[in-house]
Amino acid sequence: MNKLVELFCDVDDFCKVFLPQWHAYQIEQGQIKRERACQMSMAEIMTVIILFHMSNQRDFKNFYKGYLARFHKKDFPTLLSYTRFLELMPRAVTPLSSYFKTLKSTDCDICFIDSTSIKVCHNLRIPRHKTFAGVAKRGRGTMGWYFGFKLHLIINHKGEIIAAKVTPANKQDTAPVEELTQNLTGTLYGDKGYISSKLEQSLSERGTQTGHQCAQ
Repeated sequence: MNKLVELFCDVDDFCKVFLPQWHAYQIEQGQIKRERACQMSMAEIMTVIILFHMSNQRDFKNFYKGYLARFHKKDFPTLLSYTRFLELMPRAVTPLSSYFKTLKSTDCDICFIDSTSIKVCHNLRIPRHKTFAGVAKRGRGTMGWYFGFKLHLIINHKGEIIAAKVTPANKQDTAPVEELTQNLTGTLYGDKGYISSKLEQSLSERGTQTGHQCAQ
């Protein structure tokens, strides 16, 4: 929370530019929907979501009701009820995705690619899962089989994010590499699941060198 004001100002500056353009695009595409007015601004909603992911907490309900509402109500004077905030979170998906793109680094001389699993439910609840039914898939990670997605990340040697993509859990690791490396010009390191001989040749022709990193 030490950089709360700095974070909000950055998000708010982004929203002042992005939201009018997004609204105009929605009108052009006929995608405008009538929605209830909200006391909290989109910048505030996005800031809360980002703060949760920056915190050490894993339960959003406890973070929102037990921490944010108790200790930072003065920072968010129009803070909504937990239930209402959950209803509004889907509205922030597109702005958050666009905001994320503005934060990606362009320093890609030395990069590393890897993935992590995103489980959407316990394996025993897969037949009853509805939220991502038809989208999430069964896949295998280092901790065994799971149901959900893979988050693929390319970072540089400074730990800054260069590119990211979410795929169903059953997709091969090599599937998103071509898209993720469109603007890479340096050397990309990854385990054998990412760097196939065919892909290595394709990347080399585009000026991206590849290397193998050993699993720890």
